[in-house]
Amino acid sequence: MAVNERRRKVRSESAALDLLHIAVGIAVVLMAVFSFLNPERNMICFPVIFFLAAVLNLAAGRSRFGGNRRDRKRRTGAVLQMSFGAALFVLFIISAISIWWR
Repeated sequence: MAVNERRRKVRSESAALDLLHIAVGIAVVLMAVFSFLNPERNMICFPVIFFLAAVLNLAAGRSRFGGNRRDRKRRTGAVLQMSFGAALFVLFIISAISIWWR
């Protein structure tokens, strides 16, 4: 019974991560198109794009880290992905401050 529950949990986490990738991907593409069509009017999209990319990388890194506690190479990759997400979060803060405090 516990094995089946664990498999269902892994499948549901994987499905949730896939849905997150799809939703964030569509949102980022739409905001990128809007921000490049009229950059002066849609400047607010740039910090939001960085924030969504940071959330996506942090969520994917956490998922990889939780699933591979014994595999050192994959765990290192998960830590690198989460650090990239943290760097994107810093870019979000910098761009938000520079745009919103104008």
